[in-house]
Amino acid sequence: MSTLSARDLALPPNLVSLVRLPLAALFPIVATRPALALTVLCCAGLTDVLDGWLARRSGQVTRTGAIVDPIADKVFALSVVSTLLDGGALPLWGIPALLARELLELPLALWIAVSRRFHGARLSAASANLPGKLATTVQFAAVFAAIALPSALPSMLAASAIAGAAAGVSYWARQLRRVPGAA
Repeated sequence: MSTLSARDLALPPNLVSLVRLPLAALFPIVATRPALALTVLCCAGLTDVLDGWLARRSGQVTRTGAIVDPIADKVFALSVVSTLLDGGALPLWGIPALLARELLELPLALWIAVSRRFHGARLSAASANLPGKLATTVQFAAVFAAIALPSALPSMLAASAIAGAAAGVSYWARQLRRVPGAA
């Protein structure tokens, strides 16, 4: 049985997740216009909330969605960070600070996608936990600061690193508890 299913990919929650990919392509185009850049960020954030809500509400939580959603998140985050870095709105040290959660979660998402160890394991619910929601909020605030309030950027990046690390660790712990045979 394949991990990704074309049928599952066409489900509304997964299509909503995939909307973040063209938004990732659009962000560099609008990044120098703060109102448009913030609009794209808000749209991406909305799709991130909506996909999980739709999946849970419609009973369409799938392995495909559990893989597509975090990948779409990471692609969008990388687009934003590389654009802000290229435009001088984000210092080099801000990359790991802003992407702490993504740096911790990407290996987990890839491991789940390819590992036989997760075959038969219950999928993590397609919902963020409190540290994840906090990290998303603080990341958004840091990106907002990079675009519209540069004086707040250093403190927001520090907060983003702390919240992102806490979220990444909590996601690993949650998933490892669901692996058959794990302690």
